[in-house]
Amino acid sequence: MPQTYSAAGVDIQAADDLIRRIKGPARSTFSTGVLRDIGLFGGFFDARFRDYKSPVLVSSIDGVGTKLRVAFLMEKHDTVGQDLVNHCVNDIAVGGATPLFFMDYFAAGKLKPIVAEQVIGGIIKACKENGCSLIGGETAEMPGFYCEDEYDLAGAIVGVVEKTKIIDGKKIRPGDILIALPSTGLHTNGYSLVRAVLFDRHEVDDIIDELGMRLGDVLLAIHRSYLKPIAALRDDPRVHGFAHITGGGIVGNTARLLSRGLGLAIEWGKWKRPAIFQLIQNEGNVPEEDMRRTCNLGVGLVIVAAEDAADSIIAKLSRLREHSFVIGEVIAHKGGRGTSKR
Repeated sequence: MPQTYSAAGVDIQAADDLIRRIKGPARSTFSTGVLRDIGLFGGFFDARFRDYKSPVLVSSIDGVGTKLRVAFLMEKHDTVGQDLVNHCVNDIAVGGATPLFFMDYFAAGKLKPIVAEQVIGGIIKACKENGCSLIGGETAEMPGFYCEDEYDLAGAIVGVVEKTKIIDGKKIRPGDILIALPSTGLHTNGYSLVRAVLFDRHEVDDIIDELGMRLGDVLLAIHRSYLKPIAALRDDPRVHGFAHITGGGIVGNTARLLSRGLGLAIEWGKWKRPAIFQLIQNEGNVPEEDMRRTCNLGVGLVIVAAEDAADSIIAKLSRLREHSFVIGEVIAHKGGRGTSKR
């Protein structure tokens, strides 16, 4: 009996159907730099940056990780695409870059156009919110590799910054203040710990008293974009660095900006952690040090700024309706980069 690609589990018609579904919405994200429509072998973007003297391209690539497992259990697929875009946007925005375009990779055990459309719809929504063009992507159906009701998701972003305006932490000095913006939950990190601690005890539909809502809804809270507050502050010469708090926690990510001889003094009691972190720590008996290395603990962005600028920066953020708070300072540290705990 002759074999066909369809008999092997790959539905090319479903892929074509998905492209038809998303082509119009994706086109709605296009900026004037996009030169060709969705569907060619590559995405085309005009690289003439007339407002830049010495443009530098900044790129990043990432995934959503095991947060996807929560989406599968909740059968809710319209938020993980937003997580993906916002995470990537933050990764280049902290260097001073403005997003230009995004590309995604969606792979499933069995391609279900309605589910894929919801996922990619989230990508499109976040691209529009961040002024970023979705210029292409890849959809793969991989039977026998992924389970039928599962998918994986990744994305890459490219942005641009004026070379003289790159923010890389080189101006950071002892005495600089660490100003935090809150996270909207776990963002896209720590979910392997969450699943190990909570999923043996709770279902995603359980309403947890400490959380005041369903566990799954808390865990699917969207990884927010910090592009707007960063854009409002990045031209201030008193702002010396931004750190996106992802895997590695507050210390691990902020320390990326430090030169040798500098360290961080974090005041861990300066803010109230969201209840989800306390739930994870209590139910899993997770050591404090492990929580700090694994989770953002309620801090999604750290702004490193000159001490005399702290009040004006906090006031400016307040006018943007951004709640911010001081969590520590940069200190001198012998023998390389380090951390002093309070």
